[in-house]
Amino acid sequence: MDRYSWCAVALAVQAFYVQYKWDRLLQQGSAVFQFRMSANSGLLPAAMVMPLLGLVMKERCQAAGNPYFERFGIVVAATGMAVALFSSVLALGITRPVPTNTCVIAGLAGCVITYIMKHSLRVGEVIEVLEVLLIFVYLNMILLYLLPRCFTPGEALLVLGGISFLLNQLIKRSLTVVESQGDPVDFLLLVAVTGMVLMGIIFSALFVFMDSGTWASSIFFHLMTCVLGLGVALPWLYRLIRRNPLFWLFEFLFQTETRLYLLAYWSLLAAFACLVVVYQNAKRSSSESKKHQAPTITRKYFHFIVVATYVPGIIFDRPLLHVAATVCLAVFIFLEYVRYFRIRPLGHTLRSLLSLFLDERDSGPLILTHIYLLLGMSLPIWLIPRPCTQKGSLGGARALVPYAGVLAVGVGDTVASIFGSTMGEIHWPGTKKTFEGTMTSIFAQIISVALILIFDSEVDINHSYAWIWGSISTVSLLEAYTTQIDNLLLPLYLLILLMA
Repeated sequence: MDRYSWCAVALAVQAFYVQYKWDRLLQQGSAVFQFRMSANSGLLPAAMVMPLLGLVMKERCQAAGNPYFERFGIVVAATGMAVALFSSVLALGITRPVPTNTCVIAGLAGCVITYIMKHSLRVGEVIEVLEVLLIFVYLNMILLYLLPRCFTPGEALLVLGGISFLLNQLIKRSLTVVESQGDPVDFLLLVAVTGMVLMGIIFSALFVFMDSGTWASSIFFHLMTCVLGLGVALPWLYRLIRRNPLFWLFEFLFQTETRLYLLAYWSLLAAFACLVVVYQNAKRSSSESKKHQAPTITRKYFHFIVVATYVPGIIFDRPLLHVAATVCLAVFIFLEYVRYFRIRPLGHTLRSLLSLFLDERDSGPLILTHIYLLLGMSLPIWLIPRPCTQKGSLGGARALVPYAGVLAVGVGDTVASIFGSTMGEIHWPGTKKTFEGTMTSIFAQIISVALILIFDSEVDINHSYAWIWGSISTVSLLEAYTTQIDNLLLPLYLLILLMA
């Protein structure tokens, strides 16, 4: 184990102890903000995602001989540890009486991490970590106040930590645009995610002073969206890619005949998904109970649709899938704003249509499960360090990294949910999940790996069968025991294990 691995171990030990303090705060209702109550804090699994992701990225880029992205991986790991320690300090600071033993453990872990990172990071990298931490603190105060009961502490750490890092990267790239030479698809992701988050914060502040459900407010919303998109986002993207973003996007989408076929195919799948939503709502309208909720199998239809969407994209054109997923994410967030603010003419319609597919995790004002599903499928595509994969460094189990979302969420979680709810009888201790669901999930993912080997000629796992089986089994057990948003957590851990 190197020094960074010891940092990860120290972080995991302190997160294990602090997680119980967060759980007690949630049970007593003593947390500073209103978190989602139907789950535990989930601090331990969430706190380890960014540090582990940074460490495996460092190892892969070091093996590929790319020093820039090797340092980038170290910064990602250090940033993840910083925001995790802040969440721990927050929990310990508001716990009464003060948990002395846990404070000692967290303090020792913090000292170890600080000492090692002090001698590992350059001055500019330390400043970058502190910038992300500052953004994270302010986003916590703003978004957790505006969106009560939407997150657990672990989910807030993972989601807001990621957004903070993206926002800081966008600012950094914008200030050093002359020196940076990045891929336009990466810049599109940075601008789209940051722009949609800032747009939500702006409209939340504006609609405090007006009723968002009126026609006047709706027209104002659409006009302001056009102003922010055309007057802020597009010029920002132009500064980064040094080309007209609309011309670049049009040329990119219609560059090859394969892309035309994929776009037509994805359009048909999107139309089919809309028909499923309309059909299920028609069934609810015709039923006697107006409180009818879609069964588990019906909700998993969308998992099958996203599998059918992503697999051809991964096989035939990953850059197109990267861009399409980014555009889809922006559209999903925009439609959620329309639903949340009751923007006419679609706001009330979306509220009625999507209420059928709510589950216990959608206890806050936002409906986020479909956005988490898209993120879980897309993150393995977005997070692959492409400059570190040009020399064949993604051999063996790492060749399955782009399929991490498909395997963990599209196949594993879907099969576990369907078989567990219909045929499961033996429950895992302390959870509602069943042994039958987990076993069928593992079996289905192994079959999927075999099918990937048949249809994707670029995948060569080089006899890494035992590691692949162990990774899939570990993530399936995590699915059985976690109460967090599995659509987001499972693909990230499978990605980390396959990259390790």
